[in-house]
Amino acid sequence: MEYFTWHLYLMSGIYILAGSLHFIKPKTYLRIMPRYLPAHLRLVYLSGAAEILLGALLLFKAYKDWAIYGIISMLLVFLLVHFYMLSSKKAGAGIPRWALLLRLPLQFFLIWWAYSYLQY
Repeated sequence: MEYFTWHLYLMSGIYILAGSLHFIKPKTYLRIMPRYLPAHLRLVYLSGAAEILLGALLLFKAYKDWAIYGIISMLLVFLLVHFYMLSSKKAGAGIPRWALLLRLPLQFFLIWWAYSYLQY
């Protein structure tokens, strides 16, 4: 497979956009932060910066594998938020339970999608 494919650009764009939203709409992310984590706003900005950086690094062949490992690690950490949101109605931030449950397989799909690029 050629390295620079449209779906790699798509993945990069998704993470850059998602990370940018942490800075544009931080309140959205603050609402879903688990109470047991400290410094919520700092973590929202840090996770946004990580998504932007890792998404951008995907575009450089020399850093692709590092970016993939970073994305997989980040997505595994984000599972904490997804499970926290399932813990109560308040933690779910008004999102329907069925949508929260659908996010879990989506998260594992995103992990698989990133992992699939380690083969190239």
